[in-house]
Amino acid sequence: MDHSGHGMTMDMPPFTLGRGLEFSGDPFFMISCLLGLGLYGWGVVRLRRRGDAWPMGRVVGFTLGVLSVALVMCTKLNDYGMVMFSVHMVQHMVVSMLSPILILLGAPVTLALRALPAAGRGRRGPREWLVALLHSRYMRVITHPVFTIPLFIASLYALYFTPIFDFLMESRAGHIAMMVHFLAVGLVFFWPIMGVDPGPHRPGYVMRMLELFAGMPFHAFFGIALMMASEPMIGTYMHPPASLGIDALSDQTAAGGIAWAFSEIPSVVVLIALVYQWYRSEQRQARRSDRTADRDGDKELAAYNAYLASLRTGQQ
Repeated sequence: MDHSGHGMTMDMPPFTLGRGLEFSGDPFFMISCLLGLGLYGWGVVRLRRRGDAWPMGRVVGFTLGVLSVALVMCTKLNDYGMVMFSVHMVQHMVVSMLSPILILLGAPVTLALRALPAAGRGRRGPREWLVALLHSRYMRVITHPVFTIPLFIASLYALYFTPIFDFLMESRAGHIAMMVHFLAVGLVFFWPIMGVDPGPHRPGYVMRMLELFAGMPFHAFFGIALMMASEPMIGTYMHPPASLGIDALSDQTAAGGIAWAFSEIPSVVVLIALVYQWYRSEQRQARRSDRTADRDGDKELAAYNAYLASLRTGQQ
């Protein structure tokens, strides 16, 4: 018997990690992941063929980000996620919080801007369209904290605590759309905070940290709300298949615990990345100051010493 038109049988065996990690190969996400890796690889190869360097760390970050999407969407985790709230929550947390961070650390926009050829004067190619999109009013709106933070929060509360979630879970297309939404929300939320790729908003490091901590607590509150509930709250998961051998309320409590615990992981990863970027920025600024001093004979220091000498002369 099929569940929600997904071609997944209701009499699934009890969940184990081994069963969950078996390959299933959802066509949409499989093709999307392969396409993403292929395009990124093409960009890196194009840069290196013309003698330009591209950090291996960025390649690793992007690859891990795409593979993390494939891990939860192209395995039996995707099937179990249709009938187990706890497994679905693992999918949600990975796709919306871990995958975007790793993908953004790969700087795909920067790579595209460097790898795509210019179309020539008076013409518009992919690179020109990308530049226009980055400078568009639309991009300024969807990457602004006033938009991204409420969207990040609404993706939890407005989705799970309204009939929208059950409606989307009724069809394969709705389920795919929901997961794509989670990934997109994560990307636009973390993009200005990570600060690797160019974008309309590039706040200072302290402001980025404030933006990060403005959104993360709501994930924890959401998880606590699920854990403290005295009855199942999500219609889709109220009656799990008997073959799974699980209780709906216990599974919901586990889902809440996953949401609560997972809210800490991206905070730590992003903070480490921000501190590292801040350190690198200070190092670059120091090197620029040293080069300027070498060129002008350190005029600023000489002027400051002259100022101190004048003060001493005046006191005498």
